[in-house]
Amino acid sequence: MGHKYNVPALWTEQMGQVVAKQDELAAGAYVTGQSLDDMRAAYRKERAFWNEGGPEVFSSEDVMVPTRYGQVRVRHYRPSGEGQRPLIVYVHGGGWVIGDVDTHDRITRTLCHLTGAAVVSVDYTLAPEARFPRQIHECCDVVAHIRENASQWGIDPEDVSFAGDSAGANMSMGTMLMMRDEGSLTSVRAMLLYYGVYGLKDSSSMRLLGGAWDGLTEADYQYYLDQYFADPADVSDRYFNILGSDFSQGIPPCYVVSAGLDPLRDDSRTLADILNLCSVPHLYNEVEGVIHGFLHHSKMLDDTMDVLSEGAHFFTEHPIHR
Repeated sequence: MGHKYNVPALWTEQMGQVVAKQDELAAGAYVTGQSLDDMRAAYRKERAFWNEGGPEVFSSEDVMVPTRYGQVRVRHYRPSGEGQRPLIVYVHGGGWVIGDVDTHDRITRTLCHLTGAAVVSVDYTLAPEARFPRQIHECCDVVAHIRENASQWGIDPEDVSFAGDSAGANMSMGTMLMMRDEGSLTSVRAMLLYYGVYGLKDSSSMRLLGGAWDGLTEADYQYYLDQYFADPADVSDRYFNILGSDFSQGIPPCYVVSAGLDPLRDDSRTLADILNLCSVPHLYNEVEGVIHGFLHHSKMLDDTMDVLSEGAHFFTEHPIHR
């Protein structure tokens, strides 16, 4: 594997406590090489602890939404109060292979609570049962359906934002770009993007970081890509290779978060550089001393609530231009 940083010596005290708790809960679970069923079950079991507690919202319910592939479950969170709400579409991470609306429930509840927006978390079809770009199509169809039925959902169809973590940040950007290119969504308020993968094929962070603590060695990352793509050439598709997309127009303000000890860190750094070059309003926050996946850990990690609160403030400070 070549030279690697001693990541455990570099993370913060709180991050070390989180990793110790994660190891206790997971006991080596959800590693690549397991059966998909075992991997998904172990991930759900470990994430259950991190989803306990947190802020309450006025209501949340699971709704089946029609797409070109059939019904897709979404979880609809609403704050208290009457009237139309802005919509934040959340796309969960998990390497396209694991995760669902339950494993990210505390994150999405917190976003609803902090922003005052209606949040819809999309339970897209996982890989390898579905392959790229089906997941992007499902997310596009969910957004289109909700906007077409805005009064039923209690949302403002012209005030839409996207959020996601890890693979979900990639899919959030892919969905926004596809809808922009098709002309089906002409304006977006904001993107809230947490330690995403945006298309780098190599980087210093990929070479120097990643290990058992985050399940993102180079071999692990390749495993996830192999599950997502039926055709390896799709890694160059503009709805996956976000960094190769057209940023000259129609890119909303972006809040971009990276973890300082994440092998995907340089994807976010490069995205922030492109946003800067293209004069797209953005805020980049590289959180030192934390690893990939830290958005789940608000029970024990102060940095988590810091970035969720900062993202909510960014959302509030960038109202939709009509």
